[in-house]
Amino acid sequence: MESKWMLYTKRADFERISARFHISPVLARIMVNRDIKEEDFSLYLNNDLNLMHDAKDLYGVEDAYKEIMSEVKKGKKIRVVGDYDIDGVCSSYILMKSLKHFGANVDVRIPDRIKDGYGINDNIINEAANDKVSMIITCDNGIAAHKQMELANNFGIKVIITDHHEVYQEDGKDYLPVADVVINPKRSDCTYPFKTICGALVAYKLVEYIYKRLYDGKLYEDSELGDLLEVAAIATIGDVMPLVDENRIIVKNGLKSLMNTKNPGLKALIKATGMEGKKISAYSVGFVIGPCLNAGGRLENALVALNMFMSKNSDEANEYASHLKELNDERKDLTAGNVKIAIESAKSEYINDDILVIYLKNCHESIAGIIAGRVREALGKPTIILTDAFGEEGMIKGSGRSIESYNMFEALYEVKDIFEKFGGHHMAAGMSLKKDRLDEFRKKLNKNSKLTKEDFIQKIWIDIALPFSYLSIDFVRELEKLEPYGNKNDKPKFARKDIKILSKNILGKSKNVVKMVLEDVDGTRMDGIYFGDGEAFFEELKGKKEIDIIYYPDINEYGGRESLQVIITGYKIKIYSK
Repeated sequence: MESKWMLYTKRADFERISARFHISPVLARIMVNRDIKEEDFSLYLNNDLNLMHDAKDLYGVEDAYKEIMSEVKKGKKIRVVGDYDIDGVCSSYILMKSLKHFGANVDVRIPDRIKDGYGINDNIINEAANDKVSMIITCDNGIAAHKQMELANNFGIKVIITDHHEVYQEDGKDYLPVADVVINPKRSDCTYPFKTICGALVAYKLVEYIYKRLYDGKLYEDSELGDLLEVAAIATIGDVMPLVDENRIIVKNGLKSLMNTKNPGLKALIKATGMEGKKISAYSVGFVIGPCLNAGGRLENALVALNMFMSKNSDEANEYASHLKELNDERKDLTAGNVKIAIESAKSEYINDDILVIYLKNCHESIAGIIAGRVREALGKPTIILTDAFGEEGMIKGSGRSIESYNMFEALYEVKDIFEKFGGHHMAAGMSLKKDRLDEFRKKLNKNSKLTKEDFIQKIWIDIALPFSYLSIDFVRELEKLEPYGNKNDKPKFARKDIKILSKNILGKSKNVVKMVLEDVDGTRMDGIYFGDGEAFFEELKGKKEIDIIYYPDINEYGGRESLQVIITGYKIKIYSK
C-alpha cells in the first residue's frame, strides 16, 4: 500500500513539561502527540490502580447489587450468559468466579458462533425457564436483545444486562430492553466518566462494587479473586479497546500481574504458547495468547477457553491450554491458505475494484473477518470476505474490514435492501445475504464507492525526526513508560533521512530478517534490523546505498551484554545516492 509520511507539529513548552514531570523533552513531545493533556500526565505515567474510576458511577450498579444478593441469599439459580469471543469469555469468567465467591448458585451458557450467532437468543431463554433459572446476567451482550428480554419477562425470569456496545436510540432517546437492570456506560443517563471500556471491565466493575459493599475492600487485593484483574486486562487488549485512561491502568497492572499469575489455566496457556519466563506485553496478549482464547469460539466452542480459566489443577489446565493452542494453529493454517486465495482472486478478477468483495467457497465463516483484515493490509483496499452460511441453503455470510477514508457501515446502509441482516461500524461490518445477489452487491458497492486515489494512500504519522546521536540505553528504558502500546497509544515512530547502509546480511530460514550497519548524516553508526522479505529488500536496494527510514530504538541483549539497535518499520529508497 502506498504511504505518505507525516510529521507531527504539535506545539507545547516541552522543556517546562519535562522539568515538571521529570521526563525528557522527547518523551513530553511524544505524549503531546498522543493528545494527552498536561493535567492527565500523572495519570498516564503513574498507572495507580487507586486512580481507577469509581464503579458507583455506573448507572444501575446499586440496583444490580441488591437484586443479585437477594437471589444469592434465597439460594435461587443464577445463569450467566456470555459471548463466544475473548471479551465474552473473560466477562463470563469474571462473573462466574466472583458470584461463586459471593455464595451464588450459578452456572453459565455461551452461544455457539455458528449455530446460535451473537448474543443471547430464544433457545437460551427457553432453556433457562426449563431449568428453573431465577435470574440471568448477561455480559458483553444483551443491549440489543429486546425480543429475548420480553420472552424472559414473560417467564418471570429476572435479567441484569451488563454490556458495552452502542445503545440504540429512537427519537433521540435510549431504546433499552425490558430488563430489571441495564448496566452500560454508553447509556445517555450514565455519568461514568470513561465510556470506552470492554464488556469484561463492565463485569469487573459490577463485581468490584459488590465486593466493596460486602467486604469494604479492594477486589484486586483479594488473593482468591486477584486474577480477575489479569482477565479484564486480557479482554481489554483482545477487544481492541483504546489504551488510554483507566484501560491503560488496568492493562499496565494486569500485565504485571499476569507475569506471576496464580490461575492454573493462564499459567498453562502462557507455557503452551512459549511465553513462560518472557516479558508479557500487550502485543503478547493481542497476537499470541488472545488468538488462542478466541480459537475455541471460532473452530469449536468458547467453553474450551472458559473451562481453561476455571481449571482447578495443572493437569486439567494443561489439557485445555494445549487444545486451544492446537485450535489456534489450525486456525492460522486455514487463515493463511484462504488469505493467499483471496489475494490471488483480488489481483486476477477484481484488480480495478475500489472495494474488494470476495467469495471463498470452502472458508470457515468464523475466520472471514481475519482474512478480510489481512487482505486489506496487503492491498490497501476495503475488503469483504463472504462464504457459505452454515445450515442455511442458498445463503452466504461475511465480514468486512475497511480503511480510514471509507465508512463501511454507511456504505452498506446505502444498499441495505440486498441484505437479510447486516451491522457494524466505520471500520468493520458483518452481513448475510442470498448467494444469488452476490454480483449485484459487488457492483452496487463499487458503483457507490466515491473513493479517490488519495484515499488509498496510507498516512503514517511520525513523532520526531530523531538523529541516532540522541539514542541511548537510558532513553530506550524511558520509552517503556509509554507502554502498553495498542489502540490510541501507538509505539513511537522516529524518522531519519539519508541513512547510509554500510553493510547488510539476510538472516533466518525464511530469509525474513535483514541485519545492517547504518550511518546517520552526522556520522553516528548503529546496528539496524528489518523484518520482512529480505530478498525483495535486497532487490529493491540494488545499486543504491541510502534510504529514508521510520524506526524505533531497541536494546539487543546477547551474551550478557546490551547494545543499541534500531528496528526499521518503514523505508523509502533514495532515487539517487550521493
